[in-house]
Amino acid sequence: MKAAALAHPHARRRIVVLIAATAVLLLLAGLGVYGLVRGPQPATVSDSPTAATGPQAFPTASSDSTGASAPPTVTASDDPETFARNVAQALFTWDTASGFMPLDYTAGVLEVADPTGEEQAGLASDIAAYLPSREAWLQLRQYATAQTLTVTDTRIPEAWDEALAQARPGQLIPGTAAVTIEGIRHRTGTWEGEPVESGHQVAFTVFLVCGPTYDTCHLLRLSQLDNPLH
Repeated sequence: MKAAALAHPHARRRIVVLIAATAVLLLLAGLGVYGLVRGPQPATVSDSPTAATGPQAFPTASSDSTGASAPPTVTASDDPETFARNVAQALFTWDTASGFMPLDYTAGVLEVADPTGEEQAGLASDIAAYLPSREAWLQLRQYATAQTLTVTDTRIPEAWDEALAQARPGQLIPGTAAVTIEGIRHRTGTWEGEPVESGHQVAFTVFLVCGPTYDTCHLLRLSQLDNPLH
């Protein structure tokens, strides 16, 4: 009886729709911002000057402060991919010899957070996972460690397109978008008085909201580093 019911075309179609809807709901529920973004897990940051391929770190004399006037901020844009690139540049650009601490760099990125403040606590946690902890920062400062990012690709992930297609009316703020960033994280520093550097591929997804809700884009959340939407 059950097999005969499943063989009916209308029954099969309902099952397919239910399976598709369930898959989308799992995607949305498993992600987290407005039901769409999964916040990052705490990232492990190496204490070596280059944190990727550099030599083992041993104590050396601290470098003088660079005297930077302020941590980098995110340049405004109403284009999602351009804004996501700007977020990536600000997020990955820091210098332990600048005299600033990780919270100062976090504050610079939070300036472009969604004005409603609904995701600010989660976003602050996301940003912190991309930066060294205070203890690691003080360790890295001994080697004048600095970091920059070269963005190699930006794209709207297919998983996001699927989420938008299946989202219920009103489930997302108009203009909500996701942009996956790929790039090379560069770190420089000194070890035993000699300059060292390394490069490491990274990937992550920036969740943001632009027009028509806002005249310029604002940051919602960040995916876990190296675990982007595809």
